[in-house]
Amino acid sequence: MSYKQETDAFARLLGIMDELRAKCPWDKSQTIESLRHLTIEETYELSDAIIENNPNEIRGELGDLMLHLVFYAKIGSETNQFNITQIIDGICEKLIIRHPHIFGNVTVKDANEVKDNWERIKIAREGKKSVLSGVPESLPALIKAYRMQEKAAGVGFDWENKDQVWGKILEEMDELKQELASNLDDKKIESEFGDLLFALVNYARFINVNPEDALERTNKKFRKRLNHIEKRAGESGKPLHEMTLAEMDSFWNEAKTME
Repeated sequence: MSYKQETDAFARLLGIMDELRAKCPWDKSQTIESLRHLTIEETYELSDAIIENNPNEIRGELGDLMLHLVFYAKIGSETNQFNITQIIDGICEKLIIRHPHIFGNVTVKDANEVKDNWERIKIAREGKKSVLSGVPESLPALIKAYRMQEKAAGVGFDWENKDQVWGKILEEMDELKQELASNLDDKKIESEFGDLLFALVNYARFINVNPEDALERTNKKFRKRLNHIEKRAGESGKPLHEMTLAEMDSFWNEAKTME
């Protein structure tokens, strides 16, 4: 696809957005606040499509999300707060500033060094008050842990190697076991469990595994296998709650062989 085709397609979307905002009762009634929860939903739908590795769904969900971005820009232009040109120019300038190895004379050896420079530039040149200021409070906890660790690593606060992190996992497991053995304080048990999860997320980072993606793939695998158990139970005429664990485990293993 040529550059002109791309710009023409984007201009067409902007034009359609103008028409909808001017003539459609629903589109006219929307505000930045009313769109927020819908944008979150669209983001999760895109995430599902990516996990499923479905190119057609990814394309469609990207279109839905792009519509939301254009929608926000349109509303911003109506209130003279911001417009699509300012948004695009802003991200262009940010990309140039944060890639001095491309648009400047900085030399980097690998992708990790690029990430480290990115975090340092954000703090030094963009007035960020904290290394973690770019991590939204509303992020799901697992993703938030991963992003906080990445950002801390970007300024040098990190383990030296994965063996050290594995040692931390074992340490946290022992501390959790001790709290469980005493069985006196639920808050302490919860705290130690959280520390163990945090250490596991750290280890995932060191072995190049995204913990959110890994857990979601396991969720989908569990759902598929449990659905198979329910299906086989229905075929046998025996309610699931009346089946023995051994019977359910047999169907579970059957589902595993079908993957």
